[in-house]
Amino acid sequence: MFAAVPLLALPVIVYNLVALTLTGGFKATDASVRMTETLFTIHMTSRTDWAVSLGDLLMAASLVVLFVELLKSTTSRKIAIINHSLSMVLFILCLVEFLLAPAFATSTFFLITLMVLLDVLAGFIVTIVAARRDVDFGDS
Repeated sequence: MFAAVPLLALPVIVYNLVALTLTGGFKATDASVRMTETLFTIHMTSRTDWAVSLGDLLMAASLVVLFVELLKSTTSRKIAIINHSLSMVLFILCLVEFLLAPAFATSTFFLITLMVLLDVLAGFIVTIVAARRDVDFGDS
C-alpha cells in the first residue's frame, strides 16, 4: 500500500515542519528568510564560493523525488490510480497552503507545488496513453 502514497508528500511535509517551527506558524512571514539562509559553503575550483541554502537542498531533493514519481507513474497497476488520486489531493493541499498561508508564499514552496502539479498531469497522461495502447480498436 506504500506504493500508493505520492513521494512528493515528503518535501511538502519537510517544508511544513520548517514553516511550523517559525514564530507564528502558518502566519509567519519570515519563511523566505529561513529558506534562503546559507547552511554551508562549498569552495569551487573556479575560486568562488557556492552558498547552499535550505531551500536549495529542498529543491534538489524534490527534483529527485519528482523523477522517481515520474518513473512510478509509468506502471499500469490498479494502485497507480490511487496514487494519482492522492497526488491530486496533495496538489490541492499545496495550492491552498500557497494561496492562504503567508509562511507558504515563497518561491521554494511554489516550485514544490508546481512539481506536484506536474506529477498529477504526468500521471494522468501516462495512464491515458497506456490505456489507449492496451485497447485494440480493430480495423474498422
